[in-house]
Amino acid sequence: MDELSRRKMLLAGGTLGTLGMLGIASPAAAQTAWTWASGGSVAGAGTGSDPNWVWDDEADRVLAAVIERGDVPRVNELLRTWARNDQPLPGGLPDDLREFMEKARRLPPWADQNKLDRAAQFNKTKGIYVGALYGLGSGLMSTAIPREARAVYYSKGGADMKDRIAKTAKLGYDVGDLDAYQPQGSMIVTAVKTRLVHAAVRHLLPKSPGWSGTSGGQKIPISQADILVTWHSLPTFVMRKMLEWKVRISSAESAAYLHVWQVTAHMLGVRDEYVPATWDAANAQSRQLLDPALGRTTEGVKLTEMLLDIVAEIDGGLSRPLVSAFSRYTLGDRVGDLIGLSEEPFWEPVISNAWPLLVAFREGLIPLPLVPEAAWTMEEAIRRFVLLFLSEGKPINIEIPDANRPA
Repeated sequence: MDELSRRKMLLAGGTLGTLGMLGIASPAAAQTAWTWASGGSVAGAGTGSDPNWVWDDEADRVLAAVIERGDVPRVNELLRTWARNDQPLPGGLPDDLREFMEKARRLPPWADQNKLDRAAQFNKTKGIYVGALYGLGSGLMSTAIPREARAVYYSKGGADMKDRIAKTAKLGYDVGDLDAYQPQGSMIVTAVKTRLVHAAVRHLLPKSPGWSGTSGGQKIPISQADILVTWHSLPTFVMRKMLEWKVRISSAESAAYLHVWQVTAHMLGVRDEYVPATWDAANAQSRQLLDPALGRTTEGVKLTEMLLDIVAEIDGGLSRPLVSAFSRYTLGDRVGDLIGLSEEPFWEPVISNAWPLLVAFREGLIPLPLVPEAAWTMEEAIRRFVLLFLSEGKPINIEIPDANRPA
């Protein structure tokens, strides 16, 4: 896969897969007593506080003040010029916001640039799997998380999903970029802007009658647990599926892929005591946070339809049956039923039989003659979906909202 195709694959694949990362996640639907041990975190210790009741106090104070002063339009205009990790912050930002952002843009002291570089190479070589799983697995899974789906629906971005998806895609691409955390890269910028969006939504969404009526009694969205729910729907889910598919991944590659997402969680404002240090710790935390959160909502089904309608716009609907079938194959029938994915009696058995052969061929485990024509047809359809999902013809700017979805 050439660099342009890889870039588009990760951009489009990350589009659906990072919906919750741009300020549209919300507390988990089902909560149990917090038992995950902070000894399994990158910090190695912690307070033991339940992340469902922990937010981002410093960012929240600053963004509430920015919104209440009416500074959002001016700040967004200034931040459009801030695009590279090594750029100074734009002049003219409010002092309190500038002070916060200067602190927020610093990488954690435990960040390992060698691992970050290896993760970039991993995303390059395994882009077909990562892109497909972000887009057709993680992204549609987000609509099966009730509070996340409702928060998406009632936030400002819910009124224009195509625009929201375009902005969301930037995080999905930037985290897999070869230069993600290099000076010339953009991931630090993207993470800090996303953290600002989170704080703004926490200030705004409780004022939405639609959200308040479906929030399950929660007063503030996007807790630390909510960000982690979305986090696990991305790297934890993707790594688990790649291992199930028997994708060849070395221990160094596995550690590097985890590391880039550990750094990203920190940069999004997640406390180090909640960031898993190993895949075993991540899987244990995912079982407590993500698994119980899955459920069906009217808003989640509507969002699934919106996303699939966007697919239909690309090619007149030719790929929609395949997308539904591949997502069912990836997520399982339970999640497929929760979000209203259609059953596809032709494509489902084709995918379940042909995809493992295609993966095995790509990994060099079987020779070409054993890969059926249907496998290549399926890969090309999925590739076309992720490559054409978004146009890169215009700049994508992550911007701070100043209102909720219009009534």
